[in-house]
Amino acid sequence: MSFFDFSGFQNSDRFGDFTIAPGGEPLSPSRIRTEMLSGLTVALALVPEAVAFAFVAGVHPLVGLYAAFLVGLITALFGGRPGMISGATGALAVVMVALVAQHGVEYLFATVVLMGILQVIAGALQWGKFIRLVPHPVMLGFVNGLAIVIFMAQLTQFKDPDTLVNTGHGMGGGDWLSGLKLQMMLGLVALTMVIIWITPRITRAIPAPLAGIGIVAGIVIAFGLDVPRVGDLASIQGGLPAFHIPSVPLTLETFQIILPYAVILAAIGLIESLLTLNLVGDITGQRGGASQECIAQGMANTVTGFFGGMGGCAMIGQSMINVKSGGRTRIAGVAAALFLLAFILVGSSVIELIPLAALVGVMFMVVIGTFAWNSLKIMRKVPLTDAFVIVLVTVVTVMEDLAVAVVVGVIVSALAYSWNNARRIHAKAYDTPEGARVYQVQGPLFFGSSTGFVELFDVEGDPSEVIVDFVDSRVVDQSALQAIEAVAAKYEAAGKRVQLRHLSRDCHQLLTKAGHLLVDSDDDPVYGVAVNYGVRTGILGDH
Repeated sequence: MSFFDFSGFQNSDRFGDFTIAPGGEPLSPSRIRTEMLSGLTVALALVPEAVAFAFVAGVHPLVGLYAAFLVGLITALFGGRPGMISGATGALAVVMVALVAQHGVEYLFATVVLMGILQVIAGALQWGKFIRLVPHPVMLGFVNGLAIVIFMAQLTQFKDPDTLVNTGHGMGGGDWLSGLKLQMMLGLVALTMVIIWITPRITRAIPAPLAGIGIVAGIVIAFGLDVPRVGDLASIQGGLPAFHIPSVPLTLETFQIILPYAVILAAIGLIESLLTLNLVGDITGQRGGASQECIAQGMANTVTGFFGGMGGCAMIGQSMINVKSGGRTRIAGVAAALFLLAFILVGSSVIELIPLAALVGVMFMVVIGTFAWNSLKIMRKVPLTDAFVIVLVTVVTVMEDLAVAVVVGVIVSALAYSWNNARRIHAKAYDTPEGARVYQVQGPLFFGSSTGFVELFDVEGDPSEVIVDFVDSRVVDQSALQAIEAVAAKYEAAGKRVQLRHLSRDCHQLLTKAGHLLVDSDDDPVYGVAVNYGVRTGILGDH
């Protein structure tokens, strides 16, 4: 479900995103305007997020803003998916807070540099392709959980900024708005959402979120309404980020301190970025770019660590704002980063006047557009395991973090898949005119089904000749090899002979490498196996 119209846009040319618009058409003034306005909208939404996540990490707001600018700019230029927006994120901030509290911000900068190096290595090794292993139910749980997290993050804006305190783990406490202030806040949030919903039905000349922010901000400023504004969070005024080598001892002890944090941050950043890449790709119709995105994220974080930023990764909320506002090329991402820098350098006095209600309204619309509402319907139709995974990943994303949720979801899905395949192993048994017993195995033979495979055979009741036919099966792993060896050993102990038939070529090679085959025939008809104690069993010639 979406309240933004983005129909009619197709892929951007991967190597010509600055000259080719979606669908392969040359950039036109209207396309450039759309990209620039989309970038402006994203930049406005980035400000309170970056400030809030800096507070969570326990660092100065400019540390979050510099990260949003540098990470956003570099990934927009070199990332694997035009249209994605990156910056300081809460998923990383909650990990950083312990490091900052124990060792200080300089250790954070060093950690961000190492984090970036690890991400570049992951991209160079093309580990990004493993994101393909994330099942669709996990993706549904991911977007649902993240939508809830985005919603919950906006609730802090309904607290009186003057009552918030620094708890040492970010800004906390605070009193909820009440009375007229709360009513005005809710009314302005609702007005922003209505404007965003109705604008595409009137004009597409301006992104709907930007229209909502502009109109509501104009009303608040013109009438001098007493509601929380961006400036109430913190001042965003500052200078250009300066090059700065982290002031930490270059010792093994320092490396041991920052390495665990760097590994965790790199993993979380890549998981969130690659899942966002897939989500944006589904909307824009683009594919590929996972390894390129890993390298771009790594480059961005390495540079950010040397310029006093807290590091970052892809931001699903801002990415959704961008693509649903019409941003399809790299121009929008670059524009967002440059607008954000302009806010810091020269526009802070204006940006700080923007009411938080307008930005909350935009993010609420992102929540509505991001949540996979169709998942509520399909959970009654899909297998129970898939429905359970959707709910599980959603809950873990909200209660813990994205990385843990995805890992848990993938593990549960893999175990469910293994269990389902383990139950598929069975065999059709029949006797040949020559008196041999044939077991035609059906289903994959792997660690999950190896026990069931061994139990298929009646060693005592079978004749002296036993043929195991794998025409409808596959030998997958070492557990499968061990199961075959165990069956051969039992028949050998009973004085009987075992033959293997119709192994696929890759299964044949797997057995050969493991030293289990004693016969290697070019026409691949029948194979013998060696048991643990080295006795040959059932060696036949060409079939």
